[in-house]
Amino acid sequence: MPAIAREAQLFEAARAREIAFARASAAFFLATGIDLATAMGAEGEHKAAIRRRVQRLLERERLRGGARHWSYDLNRHIALKQALAFIDLGLPAGECTKAKTAPEDAVLTLGTMTA
Repeated sequence: MPAIAREAQLFEAARAREIAFARASAAFFLATGIDLATAMGAEGEHKAAIRRRVQRLLERERLRGGARHWSYDLNRHIALKQALAFIDLGLPAGECTKAKTAPEDAVLTLGTMTA
């Protein structure tokens, strides 16, 4: 593969990661009022508290879906699940930029990061 084609492929992958992180960050902030980059960079008890809060919100959303409640939102459910996956990555606060949300060879599929 020519170098330019490889660079173009890497650029497209980085762009897709940036879009996925921006989408997840906006949805997470709207659902919880917490900045995703801050949550990813949190450590210790603060990170555990954020994770418990997101898990509780996700469980409440699952219950709404199971009960077929009118306020259930599949997009919110997916956003919370993806945000939980991002939080579990646990990058340090200084590294929580759009360009460094995942390794370059990682692919984001339905809220999970795979290398």
